[in-house]
Amino acid sequence: MTSTIGDIAAALADATVVDLAQPMFRGMPQSPNHPPFQMALQRRHGDYVRADGGSAANEIIVTGGHVGTHVDALAHVSHDGRLYGDVDAAAVQSHEGFAQLGIDAFPPYVGRAVILDIAALHGTDVLPAGYGVTAEDLQGAADAAGVAVAAGDAVLIGTGWSRRWDDRAAFVGAEDGVPGLDTGAAQWCVDNGVRIAGGETIAFEQIKAGAGHALLPVHRMFLVDHGINIVETMRLHPLLDLGVAECLLVLAPLNVRGATGGPVRPLALVANGGSS
Repeated sequence: MTSTIGDIAAALADATVVDLAQPMFRGMPQSPNHPPFQMALQRRHGDYVRADGGSAANEIIVTGGHVGTHVDALAHVSHDGRLYGDVDAAAVQSHEGFAQLGIDAFPPYVGRAVILDIAALHGTDVLPAGYGVTAEDLQGAADAAGVAVAAGDAVLIGTGWSRRWDDRAAFVGAEDGVPGLDTGAAQWCVDNGVRIAGGETIAFEQIKAGAGHALLPVHRMFLVDHGINIVETMRLHPLLDLGVAECLLVLAPLNVRGATGGPVRPLALVANGGSS
């Protein structure tokens, strides 16, 4: 039987909504490879007052597409000059962005997300800096939670790193690195048909101490080889604290034509008030 809007609303009525976006502000942690976020009030209350006493304020916002919680478009990374689907990067890029594979080509995702809490698997709230999450970690977390990843799912990787958001230097990990997937774990995601992969760091994948972003093999595997979009800088720790293994994920980045990424405010809907 086809569900009505009322049926859907009733099913979601008791859901807990968890905001998975980090707040955006000047000086927030971000990759040094991207333009910094800036916001300033362009007009303040009182600068212009209408005849009836009303006044309005507004701001100007300047940001890179890969700052704060964001989705990587498939156009973000190339290898040997080729994008996903063997598209010639030079042929589709211009000063106006990308004619193909930009963030505007990403269809909003509303579907199942599996939460794999790797930090909890290792008995900690936050994985060590530079830790490489393995395929065995992903399978172990899935087994511990009693869930299986199905083709087309989103997978959210819990490293606990979003708990370090307020310590900018530690979060960026320029000296000590950040935890994330190694290439074996990336292949596990590919083999399981993952559609979208999300993480808590600015790089998503493992960055070893002192290595910086010199090489990003998981980005190549996901974005170029297999067409798997990446969500970075997610605020996952409130979701991890609920101890849930799956949720309904709503993911709709800003629809900026030709952009290589877009800020997003992901929402997780967890059934039964957060019980797993």
